[in-house]
Amino acid sequence: MGFALTLDHLLASGVPPTLAKRMVDPLRAACALHAIDTKGRLAAFLGQAIVESSGFVRLDEVLTYSSAQRILDLFPSRVKTLAQAQSLVRKPVAFANCVYAGKNGNGDEASGDGYRFHGRGIFQLTGRAWYERAGRELGRPYLEQPDLLLQPSDACLSAAWYWKVCGCNELADARQLDAITKAINGPAMDQAARRRTEANEMLAILNTTTDTA
Repeated sequence: MGFALTLDHLLASGVPPTLAKRMVDPLRAACALHAIDTKGRLAAFLGQAIVESSGFVRLDEVLTYSSAQRILDLFPSRVKTLAQAQSLVRKPVAFANCVYAGKNGNGDEASGDGYRFHGRGIFQLTGRAWYERAGRELGRPYLEQPDLLLQPSDACLSAAWYWKVCGCNELADARQLDAITKAINGPAMDQAARRRTEANEMLAILNTTTDTA
């Protein structure tokens, strides 16, 4: 039996008690299923998860933008003019259908796939192709019921699955924390320094507990 997450670990990391109690069992089950079962693997996984989900508070992608210029700056390959960007301000459905059209297995803008398969779960599973693959390999109906990924059990299950699919257990064993960030977040490497810090702090927390392996 490998090393397992406890409620005290989450509380020590700063997760509020009510949220920690809600997430600990789904996290523990998902990690056990996908061999995230050493201190190094668990610390790296939780470091990424805490940043990606704002401490497990956010399991749904933020799609509402209040600034047209911000949209234009962030999505220049999809949104070409300020007028087009203005038409997407505070319109999450239209925005997602525009910027995610034709990506990751999605259909065109009119298909509605962009919004239907926008980022959900701890690691923001995004796109029809990823929903289909995760659903098939996990035996879950994510294509038909994408909002399942907003529930703690599926949010954790999909994150642990994605972690393993991307080879992050092996990267964690080698302490390649920046490579993990690239695998989880992509080339943007958003908040890479904070992810390293969270992983290292989580490892220190886990090291205060005797390994059960």
